[in-house]
Amino acid sequence: MISKTTIDQVFETARLEEVIGDFVQLKKSGSNFKGLSPFTDERTPSFMVSPVKQIWKDFSSGKGGNVVAFLMEHEHFTYPEAIKYLAKKYNIEIEETQRTDEQKQEANERESMYLVSEFAQKHFEKMLWETELGKAIGLSYFKERGFTQETIKKFGLGYCLDEWDGFTKTALDKGYKLDYLEKTGLTIVKENPQNPNDPRKFDRFKGRVMFPIHSMSGRVLGFGGRILKTDKKAAKYQNSPESDIYHKSKVLYGIYHAKQAIAKEDNCFLVEGYTDVIQFFQRGIENVVSSSGTALTSEQIRLINRLTKNITVLFDGDAAGLRASLRGIDLILEQGMNVKVCTFPEGEDPDSFAKNNELEEIQLYLKENSKDFIQFKAHILAKESGNDPIKRAETVRDIVQSISKIPDGIKREIYVQECAGIMNVSESVLFSTLAQMGIKDRTEAAKAQKEEQKAFDVVKNDATIEKVDVQYELERKIIELLLLYGSETEEFEDLILKESEEGDLILEPLSIEAKVYEKIFLDLQDDEIELANEQFRNIYYKLIEALNQDQEFQLNAFLSGLAQDMVGEISSIMMEEEKYVLHNWERKDIFPKDKKLGVAQLVSETILTLRCFLIKKRMLALQDNTKGGEGDHRETLEEIMNYIHLNKLLNKKLNRVLS
Repeated sequence: MISKTTIDQVFETARLEEVIGDFVQLKKSGSNFKGLSPFTDERTPSFMVSPVKQIWKDFSSGKGGNVVAFLMEHEHFTYPEAIKYLAKKYNIEIEETQRTDEQKQEANERESMYLVSEFAQKHFEKMLWETELGKAIGLSYFKERGFTQETIKKFGLGYCLDEWDGFTKTALDKGYKLDYLEKTGLTIVKENPQNPNDPRKFDRFKGRVMFPIHSMSGRVLGFGGRILKTDKKAAKYQNSPESDIYHKSKVLYGIYHAKQAIAKEDNCFLVEGYTDVIQFFQRGIENVVSSSGTALTSEQIRLINRLTKNITVLFDGDAAGLRASLRGIDLILEQGMNVKVCTFPEGEDPDSFAKNNELEEIQLYLKENSKDFIQFKAHILAKESGNDPIKRAETVRDIVQSISKIPDGIKREIYVQECAGIMNVSESVLFSTLAQMGIKDRTEAAKAQKEEQKAFDVVKNDATIEKVDVQYELERKIIELLLLYGSETEEFEDLILKESEEGDLILEPLSIEAKVYEKIFLDLQDDEIELANEQFRNIYYKLIEALNQDQEFQLNAFLSGLAQDMVGEISSIMMEEEKYVLHNWERKDIFPKDKKLGVAQLVSETILTLRCFLIKKRMLALQDNTKGGEGDHRETLEEIMNYIHLNKLLNKKLNRVLS
């Protein structure tokens, strides 16, 4: 167990914008930051981070919370894992008791797979540095590639001994289950006809140097292994199979080490292999990642898109199937990103070029030889088509097809003009071709936004108001007021219901001084009102308790002690107004949102509005009881009349507040 003192220190030290900034490129937006959602595929930023409140809200997916909630959502950490990650990031010492065998068994499947993968990485690293074969074979290979000791350790490189089940036996002896060794792909399990209860077990990566593949937060997801001996039957490289924690299409090799440099340089170099990444990084170009030999996917591009809008794709000088590789560029363009392409001299690849040149020479080469994708594609395809007019026409069509993927209309037009100049074709023909291809209707995004706006707009006619859950909105507003102003002391105008000398019910104002949370609590208690929404009700009582005990209420400290579903709800409430700022919407609520009206007035109006709503609800229920026509309903009708009179008094008071 992690001590509460340590957890409190983590929450006090961690800066939300810094932590999220490791995963998402954030830009200043007033007092907040905004960026592209890391949970959905979007091109318009709807992900908001509040440094003041230390909460975040993703309006495209509806998710939100504090710093721990982000790590749990994005990295699938458990709560303790998120705390440990933050403690490591901010150099906070953390004490934790050793896991017992029972605790290991209780860990969920994903966590168990992560534990197995982390153990494997440390084991392979140990074999590389501490065994004779590891040093003679694995370490020698890495040094021949030009990798320094520092680089080898930074990337956690290792070696799997050339034994049938050496790693598997060690892992089983350490208490790791065969089931998880098989699910992570580290061990291959085969049936044993001679003894069905004792299956045959083999190390998948026997005799290979090991490249651990990390998530953006540094967790070991899987491995790439390169065989060193000549074996025509064995693949040169072998990756971990797909699992619950490793999805090839969603992972980029090197992203953990490169993320900060990518955001800082506002550009990402995309290469093909593990050694390309490592060699570039070692030379001093750290904003580099690899698709690990697989075809580039939309999910991989979106990982980069969170950090930068600019990608430079680096190809080998004699790369086979270069035309097929160009399809990845179209995927990048579809994400609204800017693409450049650079090829190396014939016989060179990023690995060898970085190894054989100094940093300044590499930087200069990349700067002078990185071409816009149109220029590059036109050059490659024009070489293929030669003087054949039919092939030339196909080349032009191919380039226009790429241009059609670009979501931004201005960029499309500029690229059409550039293509026309390069290929010596009129712009009008290219624009006509572009139209014939059936470009996606750019009004779809605007239409979707209109529909969303329509759902939130509230006009003053009864028909529309009925579509809004008024009680839900008012209860939500009460939670917001408690969060924002709960501990503030204000001068309130209280209302006392009493009879006049003529016997009529009247509301008599009474000025009182109280804290906001005291005013809300006493008003709801006097009216015997309990919040109908279960989540709001739970948060409400937690808030009242915290505000009553803590004279200096701190939101971040309060959130640290709550369940994550509550944290998500609170962040959604606190960041709600940012949605309307984000989309330039004017929201017409059933209560004013202008804080200049005064906290006391906001509180009084919200409570009054809730009273009016509940009275009207009660009146409708009583009216339903009288519809039968049978029996004496005089008492019920008298109660209804009293409610009507009270409702008029409250509405009169409410209107005066609004004026």
